[in-house]
Amino acid sequence: MPVTALAPRGVLEAAMLPALQRSPCLVSFSGGRDSSCVLALATDLARRERLPLPVPATLRFPALEEADETSWQELVIAALGLDDWVRLEPGDDLDAVGPVAVGVLRRHGLLWPFNAYVHQPLIEAAHGGSLLTGVGGDELFEEEAGRINAVLSRRARPAPRDVLRLGLAAAPWRVRRVVFQRRCPLRLQWLHPAAQQALDRVWATDAAHEPRHLDGRGRWLERHRSIRVAARSFAALAADEDVLIAHPLAARGLASAIFRSPELAYSNRAGRLKTVFGDLLSNEVYTRRSKAGFNRAFFTSTSRALVESWSGEEVDAEFVDAEALRAVWHEDVPDGRSYMLLQSIWLARAASGRTTEASSEAASSRPPATTTRGGDGARTRAERRG
Repeated sequence: MPVTALAPRGVLEAAMLPALQRSPCLVSFSGGRDSSCVLALATDLARRERLPLPVPATLRFPALEEADETSWQELVIAALGLDDWVRLEPGDDLDAVGPVAVGVLRRHGLLWPFNAYVHQPLIEAAHGGSLLTGVGGDELFEEEAGRINAVLSRRARPAPRDVLRLGLAAAPWRVRRVVFQRRCPLRLQWLHPAAQQALDRVWATDAAHEPRHLDGRGRWLERHRSIRVAARSFAALAADEDVLIAHPLAARGLASAIFRSPELAYSNRAGRLKTVFGDLLSNEVYTRRSKAGFNRAFFTSTSRALVESWSGEEVDAEFVDAEALRAVWHEDVPDGRSYMLLQSIWLARAASGRTTEASSEAASSRPPATTTRGGDGARTRAERRG
């Protein structure tokens, strides 16, 4: 049966199976809803197909309270009955211009998203095998569109605040573009006004073209540039380690399958997850609202040292207000959307031979991150080559 004709769970399993057949199969597992669902279904499928069980692989940052997902992680692992679990504590190594990022920047230049390099330690641990991620979950399971569709289909009674949403959803795309341009959520304070206006227009045009009807929405999501570009970035990193990387929640045909089902299309995030993944996880996991934050892990003393030595060069003054950018980088937790600019400054310095930061010197000789695991889990690259 063609993938495009399968039910959502069938699409997911078809996307996972090649990875499960290439051992070791690691699953990028943070403890969040999306990665927990991917791990749960991969484990269930492996058991049914009598394949080696997938190995959850987790990055932990014990010094960052907002990044702590330990209790959720342990709840899921216990429920799935998994013994093997790779847990890495990279410390400050995952700074946006730290040793891991610098190694990636040297090989591939700028990648989007800026933190694609964060998967590098997990990809190294999966050397020669495969890695499953939760990429695409946020786009696929967003709640706003589900609410609008539920009201339009009369499956939910409209609330007062739904009136404007419904009117906007029914308006021609050019009208929606004008409204969206005024409401653009991407306010980047380091951009000059003309640059911000250009960003507003681009974002509004993309948002206005999002299909209103369910039959087109699934195809639109599957073709969305953000997903395609991210997938290419991860594929480039995986190729370096001979790893098959797969993103089941961004699989071709999945969004279309979800929007073909009224029960799924008109549901919120928790409802969609529970319908697709069923009793593989507890309702507590599906309905959780908390979410970890990692921005401080990506902006440590290494980034701050680069900022302190930066004179305002290496950015395009036509678009970027250097002093405003400097002010952002001196905040306690800088805006993560600025971190790619930080990486571009590092690259410009490297190209001119002016890279003297510790991150550059450590890129090829960094020690292995602290690693714990149960059973005979996948080894890190440092252990394999030691």
